[in-house]
Amino acid sequence: MFELYWTAEAEEKYKFLKNNPALIKRYKAVKKTIEYLASDPRHNSLQTHEFTILKGPNGEKIFEAYAQQKTAAAYRVFWYYDPSPNIITIVTITPNP
Repeated sequence: MFELYWTAEAEEKYKFLKNNPALIKRYKAVKKTIEYLASDPRHNSLQTHEFTILKGPNGEKIFEAYAQQKTAAAYRVFWYYDPSPNIITIVTITPNP
């Protein structure tokens, strides 16, 4: 099991989804993705892969996990492994760039 840390940006976007009734379906998909990340960041449904365009604050590899698929502006969760064991930092939550 991984402990999750959130950047201010990720936390803000998550709260925005949670508090917006028009986006409840997207919020539920993102919430499920976050739960999978905490238990197994390599879970098949996440389709986790490295996002080579970005790097973490100390050069960490950034990964992208799918919250939605086959949806217009499908949401993604961007994260990296923290140097500390069993910690994942969620960088942002955003529609597919």
